[in-house]
Amino acid sequence: MSETGDKLTVAVSKGRIFDECLPLLTALRAAPVADPDDSRRLVLATQDPALRLLIVRAADVPTYVQHGAADLGVAGKDVLLEHGGEGLYEPLDLGIARCTMALAIPAGTALSHGRLRVATKYVRCTHRYFAARGRQVETIKLYGSMELAPSVGLADAIVDLVDTGDTLRANGLEVLESMFEVSSRLVVNKAAMKMKHQRVNDLLQRCRQALAAEAGR
Repeated sequence: MSETGDKLTVAVSKGRIFDECLPLLTALRAAPVADPDDSRRLVLATQDPALRLLIVRAADVPTYVQHGAADLGVAGKDVLLEHGGEGLYEPLDLGIARCTMALAIPAGTALSHGRLRVATKYVRCTHRYFAARGRQVETIKLYGSMELAPSVGLADAIVDLVDTGDTLRANGLEVLESMFEVSSRLVVNKAAMKMKHQRVNDLLQRCRQALAAEAGR
């Protein structure tokens, strides 16, 4: 990587994070020239000729940044904690895509004192949470429809992201404890921070200014 060579590449996922990140990209004059929902292209040029976007799965953003396929990325704190953060700096909380990581159980019940089975796709976060409380748990990794697991006897509880809580209530669950708050962060590859220091720092400063201007409205 050279200070004047390649473009800065930012990995971001489609969906809520992209939608809520778009006003910031627009303020930076770096909005994509094509709508990712209308294009099959996974590498998108932006209004800023020195910056391009990689469209990847949310869970893959830290991996692309860690290994240098992207210089920066936008990822939820949940994804970063599950990834482990190796090879990344996390300089900026963008304050978007806010939700809560929560432990939920069937409504009107109590958490079992025996060996607990927890359905989640956040296995590392779940083990850390219970280890801090001196409990060992069996985790059952699922990639979706987490709320179904307790009702069919697959698990005693779930750990998942909660926004409004409507899906939990619709499936007979309630939040027992909020584990931590989640928002999306801007992360930077450690090598890019050294080799493209000026350009990365310039982008971070522009992001901070845009966020401050938005907060002041």
